[in-house]
Amino acid sequence: MAQMNFVSNWEGVESVPESYVWPQEKRPGIALKKTIPVLDFATQDRALLFQKILDSTHEFGVFQVINHGVSKKLVEETMSVFKEFHSMPPQGKRREVSKDNKSCKVFTSSNNYENEQTHLWRDCLSLTCYPDLHQNIHSWPQNPPKLREVVGAYCIAMEKFSREIIDLISEGLGLGQGYFEGEMSSYRRLTANHYPICPNPSLTMGLNQHCDRDLMTILFQDVSGLQVFKDGHWISIDPIDDAFVVNFGYLLEVISNGKLKAVEHRVVTNAEASRQSFGYVIFPEKEMIIEPAKCLINEANPPHYRSFKVEDFNRHFFAVSNNNEETMKFILA
Repeated sequence: MAQMNFVSNWEGVESVPESYVWPQEKRPGIALKKTIPVLDFATQDRALLFQKILDSTHEFGVFQVINHGVSKKLVEETMSVFKEFHSMPPQGKRREVSKDNKSCKVFTSSNNYENEQTHLWRDCLSLTCYPDLHQNIHSWPQNPPKLREVVGAYCIAMEKFSREIIDLISEGLGLGQGYFEGEMSSYRRLTANHYPICPNPSLTMGLNQHCDRDLMTILFQDVSGLQVFKDGHWISIDPIDDAFVVNFGYLLEVISNGKLKAVEHRVVTNAEASRQSFGYVIFPEKEMIIEPAKCLINEANPPHYRSFKVEDFNRHFFAVSNNNEETMKFILA
C-alpha cells in the first residue's frame, strides 16, 4: 500500500505520467452517441419488461432503469459520502483499511498495481455487502463518519432492487422460481470508483476494455465516461437523471446459454470534471458450479458453454488479465 500514489491526491498534475500512458492501440478514440433504452420498472407487464431487457442487451449490451425503488436522496447521500472518502488524504484512506481485510479494500488503478505494465487513472474503494451485511459493515471505514450508515442503507435498497431484476430474468428465461436464490447469487460487493480530472484523456484509461466476471452489475454514474463495445464501435452511455445502468457478466451469459450476453466496456477520463461511479456487483459463491440451465437445453438448442466451478473461472480470468478472447475459450463448450 505504501507504494501506491492515489490519483485523487495528486496536486497540480499538468501531464499524464509515463506509467499511465497506454499503448496507442488501447487508447480511447471516438465513441458514438446513441440513445440507450430506458426501462421503467414500475410497469406491470413483466413479459414485456423482460422482452425489452432481451432487446436492449442484444442491441447495446446494456440498459438503463428508472422507477427502481431506490430513493434519489439515498443515491445522492451515497455519492456524497464516497466523494468525501476519496478526497481524504492518503494516510487517512490507508488507516481505514488493511491488506488482510477482505470486506474492505482501497487501491489505486487495480488490485495488481505492483505488477501491471500500465496504470489506470482511478482510485477504488471496494466493500463486501452480502451474504452478511451486519458483520461486514464493522470492517468498513469509520471515516467519513456517515459512511457505514449511508452505504449500509444503500446496500439494503440495492439488495431489494437487484432481487427484482434477478427474479424477472429467472421468470423470463423459464428457469423457475428460486433458481438464483441462496449461494447462486448471495455474494454482493459495492465498488466505488473515483476518476479525477485528467490533463490529457486521449493518453490514458479509467478502466480498460473488459467484460465483467459476475452475474450482473448495477451502476450509478454522475458524469459520462462509461462506454460499451458493440458491433465494432464504442458507444457512450451517458447518465440520465435517477437511473441505473445494468449490464450482465460472463456467468449469466453461460447460465442463459447465450440469450443474455456479457458486453465489453471501458471507462474514459475527463479533462473538465472528475467522475464518480459505484457498481453493485452480484456473484455466486466460489464453490458453485456454473453451466447452461438444463431447461434451456434441447436438441435444437445444445449447450454452447461448458460446466465449471466459479473459483476455477476466477483463477483463469485473472491469469489472462480479463482478456475476452482467452476467457471465451475457457467458457465455451
